[in-house]
Amino acid sequence: MDSLEPIDLDADRRRIYEYVEQHGGVPSDRAQAALGFEPRRFGHLVSMLDRDGYLDVHDDRLEIALDTGVGETHDLGDLTATIRPARQDDIGGIVGTMRQVVEEGRYVEAESVAQQLDYEGALLRHNERESRVFFVATVEDEVVGWVHLETPELDKLEHTAQLTVGLIEEYRGHGIGRLLIERALDWADEAHLHKVYNSFPATNESAITFFEAFGATVAATRSDHYRIDGERVDQVMMELEL
Repeated sequence: MDSLEPIDLDADRRRIYEYVEQHGGVPSDRAQAALGFEPRRFGHLVSMLDRDGYLDVHDDRLEIALDTGVGETHDLGDLTATIRPARQDDIGGIVGTMRQVVEEGRYVEAESVAQQLDYEGALLRHNERESRVFFVATVEDEVVGWVHLETPELDKLEHTAQLTVGLIEEYRGHGIGRLLIERALDWADEAHLHKVYNSFPATNESAITFFEAFGATVAATRSDHYRIDGERVDQVMMELEL
C-alpha cells in the first residue's frame, strides 16, 4: 500500500482499523472484545487487513501498517546511532525527548505535537484526513531524537507536510539531526510530497540555519506570534521544496 493512499474499507474492517488507529496498537483479543465481533469473524477481518497492508500483526498485537522502511545504523565515531521508523512503544521516549527539547524554550511547535501525542496516546495516523509518521534516532536502544511528518486534511494541501525534528542536547554535533532530516525527506519524496514546512521562533537562529542547510527558505513571518520568557517573539515559517 502506498504510504499516503487513502483507506477504502467496508464497514466492519473500517471499525477494526479505526479502533487500532485510535488506540495506537492493541492486543488482538482486547480489540475483538471491545468491538464485539465473534472471534472467527474478527480473525478473518484482521487477516484481510493484514493481507492488504492496512494492519501489522505481531505477537497477536495489532498496529497500523505504514511503509516507512527499515532501520539504518550509523557509526559516528565516538557513538553509534540507529535511524529507524518509530513504533507505538516508542511514544514515551519520543514525548520525553520532545519535552526536554521544549524546555529550552526555542521550539514551540514540538510542544504542540507532544501535547497531541499525550492526549491521543497514538503515534501513527493513516486515514483519509491525515497521515502522521515518525522516525527516531536511538543510541543504545534509547530514543534521543525524532523527526515527524504530518500531512493535512485539506485536499489543496495534500502534497505538503508539517515537519518537526529534535535531538537531546548532549547528542548534537554528531550528525544525527542531519540523518533524521535526510530520512524524513527521503520518505516524503517517495510519498510524492512536494513541500515540507517547519516553524521556529525567530530567536532560534541555530535551527533556522540548520534547516536552511537543506535548501529551506523563509515562506512567511508572523509578528509577535509567540510569548517566550515574557517576551513577544516572531514566528519564522520555513518551506522546503522536494
